Amino acid sequence: MRARLTATIMGLVLLSFAAAWLGPAAASASPWGADYFPNVPLTTQDGKVVRFYDDLLKGKSVAINLIYTHCSASCPLETAKLAQLQKIMGDRVGKDIFFYSISIDPKNDTPEVLKGYMAKYHVGPGWLFLTGKEEDIKLISSKLGLASLTDAANRDGHMPSLMIGNEPSGQWMRNSAVDNPRFLAKQIGNFLGWKDREPAQSYAVLREPPKVDGGEYLFRSRCATCHTIGQGDGIGPDLANVTKRRDRSWVGRYIVEPDKMLEERDPVAVELFAKYKNVRMPNLSLGARDVAVLLSHIEKASAAASTPMGKAPVSAR
Repeated sequence: MRARLTATIMGLVLLSFAAAWLGPAAASASPWGADYFPNVPLTTQDGKVVRFYDDLLKGKSVAINLIYTHCSASCPLETAKLAQLQKIMGDRVGKDIFFYSISIDPKNDTPEVLKGYMAKYHVGPGWLFLTGKEEDIKLISSKLGLASLTDAANRDGHMPSLMIGNEPSGQWMRNSAVDNPRFLAKQIGNFLGWKDREPAQSYAVLREPPKVDGGEYLFRSRCATCHTIGQGDGIGPDLANVTKRRDRSWVGRYIVEPDKMLEERDPVAVELFAKYKNVRMPNLSLGARDVAVLLSHIEKASAAASTPMGKAPVSAR
């Protein structure tokens, strides 16, 4: 919760500094319009050339993040999380809000590459993947507040941030792109003033929240977007009994450094990479203790899923 609040505050602070820099005259109208955002050309995954302000921002509510398709750190996880967010939002995406993922590696991320990347994550309508000139993308990133000094210290050159905005009102907010999708959907809806489609539950019928141990929390927050335990393959493989099907130490190492194992051409890592449409397993930056707790949870959940009278299989929530 503290990380979410910090991200939101940082986004608002960035916009406040920009407003002060532009001065009171610009702030009297919305400062976040045609005079602020560059109208540079970008190219969609379908090869269509669009203007950043005129075609993508003007008159719209948007959610924008930065990615690149060969990223081995946060990009796979944030794309999977946003794909889950898109499903939760349903037909609002492409009507009430538009998703844009802009590549920071335009030399390699051609429209064809971006289109293939979208297919891996089952991206639906209302979400564009974009490329363009490197200098134009850097300018857009800077203007959106998606570029910061902390990016240089991050392993893949950028933080997994999501900029959410409503261009007509000039209101913008930055959040984590790897946040819980249901929480993020609620936060975006509140920020944009949407009415809930389902009535809120009465406080009179609220129950005690379920107890979640450390392993279950790690699985839900880091793994459940791409994997299930006992419900079949998702973006990645079903993890039921994975420590019985693979050597436990191998699984532990793969969780810690999947990028290095793929680079080393580990045969199982290469096989999984090919089988699951070249989707890279992200490096989750987990320590040995976290990995042990996570594997213990997967083993317990696997046993429960294979027992007829046991718990229901664990999946993304």
